[in-house]
Amino acid sequence: MRILITNDDGINAPGLAVLHDIATEVAGPDGEVWTVAPAFEQSGVAHCISYVHPTMIAEMGPRRFAAEGTPADCVLAGLYDVLDGTPPDLVLSGVNRGNNAAENAAYSGTIGAAMEAALQDVPAIALSQYMGPGNVKLDNPFEAAAAHGVDIVRRLIADAPWDSGSYRLFYNVNFPPIPAAEVSGFEVARQGQRKNVRHSVEAHVSPGGRRFLWVKNGDQRAPCAPGTDANANLEGRISVTPMRADFTASEMLDAVGDALS
Repeated sequence: MRILITNDDGINAPGLAVLHDIATEVAGPDGEVWTVAPAFEQSGVAHCISYVHPTMIAEMGPRRFAAEGTPADCVLAGLYDVLDGTPPDLVLSGVNRGNNAAENAAYSGTIGAAMEAALQDVPAIALSQYMGPGNVKLDNPFEAAAAHGVDIVRRLIADAPWDSGSYRLFYNVNFPPIPAAEVSGFEVARQGQRKNVRHSVEAHVSPGGRRFLWVKNGDQRAPCAPGTDANANLEGRISVTPMRADFTASEMLDAVGDALS
């Protein structure tokens, strides 16, 4: 198996090293793992592509490339330049430092990379490690992902649906914020929404007197409904969420049609 990996935390992020180990084991002794990742951190860029300016790419080592672009740019670079138009069997994105569950999914460059792969008709999985008091001070905060990542990726490859129709499926996986030994299985869950959690900005003044705004997020441990990704993670389970790039609110089509007719 040939696997392309990327992330949004950057080429030197520890989570990418964890993902490389996962991908290497999944690919097998005769497989290949190719890395095309952002040269610098690109968290929060979602599915952005560098449409109006070029992307510099540099070879950092065997099958390892850094691109001055977004995670979606890296997937495009991997598919059409590094791999020269011969698609891999699988794209893996992550392992993100921090969860991409609930509303975070809408902002995630990790998910943006998997979405771009799916739009290119390549199977893809985004993987993220929830951070919290239970794991952030461990020697390896990515312990849960490192211990359980290979199994969950193999299960998805072997048993999950992989339709290749319009807006094909891809998968969003989040590992709970606890030590690996405490993980209590996995749950197929819908994307949730944390109650009253919003992104906002906080103003700071530099020593030179200039005013700057920092984007900040809300409480990542806020309650989320049962059956959702964040709820599963906070209860100690790995969440698996099937996703598509189709943003249509299909359940509202008839109602909107009736209202406007």
